[in-house]
Amino acid sequence: MSKIIASLLLGVALPAAAQLNGMQEKPAPAPADTILTNGHIYTPKGWAEALAISRGAIVAVGDAASVTPHKATKTRIVDLKGATVLPGLHDMHVHPIGAGIDQFRCAIPHGASPQQIFDVTAACVAKAKPGEWVTGRAYEVASFGANPPHKSMLDKIAPNNPVVFEDISGHSSWANSAALKAAGITRATPDPKGGIIERDRAGEPTGVLRESAAGLVRQHVPAPSQERYLQALKWSVDLMASYGITAFKDAGLSTPGAIAYADLADRGELKQRVIGCIMYRDEDLITQRILYARDRFSPTCIKIFLDGVPTDGHTAAMVDDYEPLDHGAHGGGREKGILMIPQDQLDTMVTRFDAMGMTVKFHAAGDAAVRAALNAIASARKANGFSGYYHDVGHNSFVQMSDITRARSIEAAFEFSPYIWYPSPIIADIRKAVGEERMKRWIPVKDALDAGALSVPGSDWSVVPSVNPWIAIETLVTRQVPGGGGEILGAQERISLKQAIDMFTRASARQANMDAATGSIETGKWADIIVIDRDVFAIPATDIHKIKVLRTFVGGEEIYTASGAASSK
Repeated sequence: MSKIIASLLLGVALPAAAQLNGMQEKPAPAPADTILTNGHIYTPKGWAEALAISRGAIVAVGDAASVTPHKATKTRIVDLKGATVLPGLHDMHVHPIGAGIDQFRCAIPHGASPQQIFDVTAACVAKAKPGEWVTGRAYEVASFGANPPHKSMLDKIAPNNPVVFEDISGHSSWANSAALKAAGITRATPDPKGGIIERDRAGEPTGVLRESAAGLVRQHVPAPSQERYLQALKWSVDLMASYGITAFKDAGLSTPGAIAYADLADRGELKQRVIGCIMYRDEDLITQRILYARDRFSPTCIKIFLDGVPTDGHTAAMVDDYEPLDHGAHGGGREKGILMIPQDQLDTMVTRFDAMGMTVKFHAAGDAAVRAALNAIASARKANGFSGYYHDVGHNSFVQMSDITRARSIEAAFEFSPYIWYPSPIIADIRKAVGEERMKRWIPVKDALDAGALSVPGSDWSVVPSVNPWIAIETLVTRQVPGGGGEILGAQERISLKQAIDMFTRASARQANMDAATGSIETGKWADIIVIDRDVFAIPATDIHKIKVLRTFVGGEEIYTASGAASSK
């Protein structure tokens, strides 16, 4: 009987197999919309010469002969004349709307002296109407030496205008008396949860406000219009395209920001692939997030602030004590900084978001905050199992080795902040706060890569002055100022150029769960690619910051073309 059944089954299977085989005729080559030729194309299998793009996808990559079958009557041919082609770059922590709005505010140059700050402030006040708010950024405490910022300094320049500036980190603000008065801040005002009102020895507010305390003033500053949000976003995405950034994460999404992304997408002007990280307290936006989702905009990430920054304010949460203060700017109680959310509450919160299918991006500068974030991720994995989605711990200025080695096992990613992994003005504040020994492992990128932890870059622009990723790629390798020379900061954490490129491409695509479609130049992936003016692997590392992007493509569409780029036909 069994032989009869087997024969019957085989008889049924053979016609089906034959039918399927008959359907497997190789389709005709897809006609290319664009073919790039005579290039130096970086692929996982080595260097290629040409690639063909059809309907936004790479359909062939290799030598000239491999793309010829895809050439059609209307195919656009771009002669690269030997230019180098790389996968599009990702910035996994950026604040584009804030950067755009900064263009309309009072801008303090990075590293400005106190007198330069006062001159810039005076010019901004002169343009303002009496009583009108004057806002801006980014002063640096280190430039003030032994006399830190005080409200009286601004009072002399702006007695009739409320003034408030953010510092370079974005975690402290400096207000004059008029701004403190508008916010109702007096010596009797208690420190808000998660914030500090700095006071002098007599108990009077100095005008310096840390973390959430800055919000006491900020809430009284007139909000930008929705049109200004849209203008700011458009300005920023265009600038990022010129640097070869084809995908990014907005690391602090608000409802006006979500509206701006949706509006820009509806106008057909949002070209990059964007993930929005919603502020964790904004329950309304979290609930309504898909209302604003679009083809290139996915508001499926949550942003959680765990601490501040390891500068003079001592607000980053540290495992070990900060160095003792040498002035009386603030009292005790911050020897280990501030952990803003208790561990049990954080575990519950992250487990909930993980169960919703949301990824979580943590602000965690200090090693105690990084540990709390990893603990919360581990708690979510225990409760929900492994989802395949990587939550990422952002900044990681300091990380204990024991925490680096466990990240891979809980599917946690480290997002490291470039532009401050080489000597710059803010480093003086940090070094003074934590001491020389801890600075040896400042932003431990190599440690994380050696441990096999998924590691990605995030500029934190506009907290940093530039969104140019080529600065970051160079300084990941050199740990020196762009162009080289001077101090090497955290020499043991330098990485190879290939590792740096990989962080900006394949690794970032994986963290965003897009690596099946982007992150490398391969047949079957989206044509998210960039053309640059020199071979990044053939020049001195100290010249990488000079690289210029000639063309940027997202999904085969050329969204940026440099002036003078080679013509096509």
